[in-house]
Amino acid sequence: MPVSGAAQRPRSERLYERAQGLLPGGVNSPVRAFGAVGGTPVFFDTAHGSRVRDADGREYVDFCQSWGPLILGHADPAVVSAVQRAAERGLSFGACHAAEADLAALIVAGYDGAERVRLVSSGTEAVMTAMRMARGATGRPLIVKFEGGYHGHHDSLLVKAGSGLATTGLASSAGVPDRIAGATVVARLDDEESVSAVFAEHGDAVAAVIVEPVPANNGLLQQRDEFLDHLAAETRRAGALRQRDEFLNPLPAEPRRAGALLIADEVISGFRLRYGASPAAARLQPDLVTLGKIIGGGMPIGAVAGRAALLEQLAPVGPVYQAGTLSGNPLSVAAGIATLDALTDPARYAELERLGAAVEQAVRTASPAGLQLIRSGSMLWPYYGTDRPRAAHQIADAAIARFNGAYAGFLERGLYLPPSGFEVGFLSTAHTAEECRTLAEALLAAG
Repeated sequence: MPVSGAAQRPRSERLYERAQGLLPGGVNSPVRAFGAVGGTPVFFDTAHGSRVRDADGREYVDFCQSWGPLILGHADPAVVSAVQRAAERGLSFGACHAAEADLAALIVAGYDGAERVRLVSSGTEAVMTAMRMARGATGRPLIVKFEGGYHGHHDSLLVKAGSGLATTGLASSAGVPDRIAGATVVARLDDEESVSAVFAEHGDAVAAVIVEPVPANNGLLQQRDEFLDHLAAETRRAGALRQRDEFLNPLPAEPRRAGALLIADEVISGFRLRYGASPAAARLQPDLVTLGKIIGGGMPIGAVAGRAALLEQLAPVGPVYQAGTLSGNPLSVAAGIATLDALTDPARYAELERLGAAVEQAVRTASPAGLQLIRSGSMLWPYYGTDRPRAAHQIADAAIARFNGAYAGFLERGLYLPPSGFEVGFLSTAHTAEECRTLAEALLAAG
């Protein structure tokens, strides 16, 4: 049912007013505040399949899908049933249960070279764990990330680039000490020279490079194969850790002269484009993979996967400490198993590709100058510009402003998209061809 303006959402407005008196900014995650697109946040009440209903009873086709986890759509019957059965047996054990290994086996099946999985409670926690493992295994202090890349809200990765090709990070959030930000080096995506400069200047101190193989947290910045190959080659030249079968245990007293790990952050892209690794991640052949979102089927979860020799640096078998009261929570694990079981059917991905290609083709065929739909499988980024950004600094301010200015119109048409021009939208197997045509028409109308 189309929505005809904010006046049609009086209950959302009242709920937001109340929330502002109890929650910082009235929200529990900043982008939900609609700061980029303006207006009052929409408060959801129920959701099924491709549709969400707000607190005022208005219905929207949801192209956000909880920011990516709901590849089968909202409240998929098999997923809901699995969670209900798990809940009847207990909401949380804080102890071992058989399903943890069942989910780990499904994850390992999707990643060549992965032999062990550590389950955690969020993607942020997975990245934090992977970085600690890299530092523990190598004895080195520095992590390399890419400008504009977001890997969770922990201190050492909330950094921005300084000047030059290879710079130690500057804090991009209050509350992050300079000495912590300085343990991160920032390079540029789509820039081989920048990567080479990082290793020329800092190579002996680099524990790991972390990258989204399909960068989708700040636009959809599809990377060239040549850049991915260069990144993989530089980490290999920095040391021989990926050729070793064993890691030092206990930790070395002095920094090691060899070894830089490659961490693929697939919290968004893992199991999104095909079962397991995205094609770009498979090309990189990373040492560690961080996961979340889809592997929890909409429930809170995260994971780190990799070779046994590296994962067994973690306690209780190794010296790198990590723990979590709700790690391997039975409800999250049950939702993840049900979701990944469904995704073992290749027809699911074929349908997602068909839907995504139809939206892309409709936009390309009828598009006015300056609108692109940048797409990787079922991930969609409407970009109101003629350039093709592959790095954060290439994204045009005008393109983002154009999307943000059009957002109220999307809501009026009964479409819910991520409320920021920098954010990526998602399709689910619950979406229909007609809903995708409506999306294309709305994007074109705004263009």
